[in-house]
Amino acid sequence: MKKRKFPLSKVFSLLQSGPTVMVSTTLKDKTNIMTMSWHMMMEFEPPLVGCIISEQNYSFELLKKSKECVINIPTVELADKTVRCGNMSGRNQDKFQKLALSSLAASMVKAPLIAECYANLECKVVDTRMTNKYNMFVLEVVQAWITPMKEKPRTIHHLGGGEFLVGGETVSYRSRMK
Repeated sequence: MKKRKFPLSKVFSLLQSGPTVMVSTTLKDKTNIMTMSWHMMMEFEPPLVGCIISEQNYSFELLKKSKECVINIPTVELADKTVRCGNMSGRNQDKFQKLALSSLAASMVKAPLIAECYANLECKVVDTRMTNKYNMFVLEVVQAWITPMKEKPRTIHHLGGGEFLVGGETVSYRSRMK
């Protein structure tokens, strides 16, 4: 098989594995939602998530000051709203209202859950040592919520350039694990 060079600026699209999420934040009377695909699991228990949020995003300021957020995991049915959310600023508008999304009160943080998302992870910032240099926050999931579904959720995974991969099919190799 012949190989060809791949642009370094597109390498991220080969490694994106987690679902695209919607991060909700609150500070005083300001609430925002941003779309994010740059995140990773860092530990099982307690569950730690690393996420990259550009300092140019309004959510960066809210998260840095409030030190808490909710990671909301949408399914493909919310793909249009997820993409639209990622292409508008919440600095001067209410994205919940603009996108017709419902907020639910969280139990451990002030930021709201997005009711339409199939899973919601209430998070607190536990490490900011890499925030100034890399815009990376380490979050601890302190409460998790899920909507029971009969089928596996069909999540969306950002590949760049407006393209997404839809997940949802499960392939098991458990019988080969010993």
